Amino acid sequence: MTSREHFLMAIKAEGPTFGKVLAALPANKLDYTPHPKSRTAHSLAAQLGFTPSIMVDVINSGKINFNPPAGYPPLDQIQAAGKAGHETLVASLESLDDKTWDSKKAQMVAPDGKVIWEDTVGNMLWGFLFDAVHHRGQLSAYIRPMGGKVPSIYGPSADDPGNM
Repeated sequence: MTSREHFLMAIKAEGPTFGKVLAALPANKLDYTPHPKSRTAHSLAAQLGFTPSIMVDVINSGKINFNPPAGYPPLDQIQAAGKAGHETLVASLESLDDKTWDSKKAQMVAPDGKVIWEDTVGNMLWGFLFDAVHHRGQLSAYIRPMGGKVPSIYGPSADDPGNM
């Protein structure tokens, strides 16, 4: 199995779980943060919802412009973007060849034009996935204090027995 094939398998497995976490968020409490230094639930949700589209940009153009938004769309738009982005990402990965995955260069560029990350498409996409899984865990820890029910992620939660 190649790295791209392994990544595709991981994305297919993780995508629905991202959707479950976004669906578990109480839409009226997105300003929740456990600490002033922590990001809000809305900020984390937006990052997770739009990461698949950013990953598609990495595949298509090899370049992403890092411009944090001034505000965030409503939760239903974030959820829809995540679902559509995931479907497009899977299709893009299925049509991507291993040579491009392993050797095409990709860049993340700051608003001032400075390259802040440069790597292969494959390595950058793995990095985005790991970052998204990390922030999904962070966001899932917010759900119960927000008044929601934590979904099953890799196994049962106190609120969701999963497939058991």
